[in-house]
Amino acid sequence: MTATESFPVFGTTAVLVVTDQAALGRARAIADAELAAIDLACSRFRPDSELAMINRTHGELTRVSELFAALITEALRAAELTDGDVDPTCGQALVSAGYDRDFGELRAGAGGPAGVAPATAAGPVPGWRNVHLDPVTPAVRLVSGAQLDLGSTAKAWAADHCASKIADRLGGGVLVSLGGDVAVAGPPPGHGWRVRVTDDHAAPADTPGQTVTIGSGGLATSSTTVRAWTAGGRAMHHIIDPRTGEPVRSAWRTVSVAAGTCADANIASTAAIIRSEAAPAWLTESGLPARLVRQDGTVQTTPGWPADPPAA
Repeated sequence: MTATESFPVFGTTAVLVVTDQAALGRARAIADAELAAIDLACSRFRPDSELAMINRTHGELTRVSELFAALITEALRAAELTDGDVDPTCGQALVSAGYDRDFGELRAGAGGPAGVAPATAAGPVPGWRNVHLDPVTPAVRLVSGAQLDLGSTAKAWAADHCASKIADRLGGGVLVSLGGDVAVAGPPPGHGWRVRVTDDHAAPADTPGQTVTIGSGGLATSSTTVRAWTAGGRAMHHIIDPRTGEPVRSAWRTVSVAAGTCADANIASTAAIIRSEAAPAWLTESGLPARLVRQDGTVQTTPGWPADPPAA
């Protein structure tokens, strides 16, 4: 029988599930330590984070921790896999759009207005090739005004990292969900891991969506409906189109993808939002099962995604 614990992290909700009830406390301690280290490495909202430090260096080559180098490596891998659609140099674009503080504070209206929309188009972000990583030292240098935000990859990478660490140390099966980005490791429960897929992972169980079962790997959902706010009278969200530097206007409000890792699933779901109408063909060609929800609620799936059970 599984044991579950939920707790706040990264401005969202974490869910930790283990197949060995007696291991829950130790699993939570491992998760807390790993997530705290990741937050210190790459939070955009902590002045003492490595990411904030790098964003203040104005192009100087700066030594970083191995953990931060791993997070940068994952962000650059995402950019390369998606031909730049998932780009880590969206930091200034997000600030300009009003996402200038932890989302919990932004949603609550703490610290004043979310911001004002720019009078003119923001323009393309500097681009991921302006992030220079020396993986041996390790050290990072940003050029051409690049400002980092790792929100497109760090949370999913953290879910994979925590699930793997807990399973390796404690044995048994584990599921880690960070804001709906789900990673599993170790032997699953007999029925598999049941995951509810909706626009908002925190929505009630009767919210429109679908329950699917996974046995390994990860599942991620990207959405323009949850981390959303208003700035200068304009609707904003956190998924930036690198070509415009503004929140993407997509055919899809939500995309969920299953893959071999949560990180890979998240890279694909985010890129699918940005690729808009081209996404289903790209996901199909990539062999990734996905569920895409249009702005009007119409659902489209790619091969391998389970069909909804017939109505009773």
